[in-house]
Amino acid sequence: MIGLKYSLVIEATEDPVFFCFYSPDLPGFSGVCSSVEDCIYKAKWGIEEFLQVLRSDGLSVPKPCANPQITILDAVEDLVLATA
Repeated sequence: MIGLKYSLVIEATEDPVFFCFYSPDLPGFSGVCSSVEDCIYKAKWGIEEFLQVLRSDGLSVPKPCANPQITILDAVEDLVLATA
């Protein structure tokens, strides 16, 4: 089990060694990694840090998703490959 509390979108780039990610549930949260697996790992821990910053700044924290999904977008088509 991946254990994400929010949905995650991973996008392939034109460069085969870079992927970007973001959460549609957390405006402003994003990152860049060298693999899909690295995106999932960094997003999992990055989300926790992002939520801590929101709390420390006195901003509202979005409720966790009831059914978070990981969506991987390719240049050719969009694929839903896993459910967090």
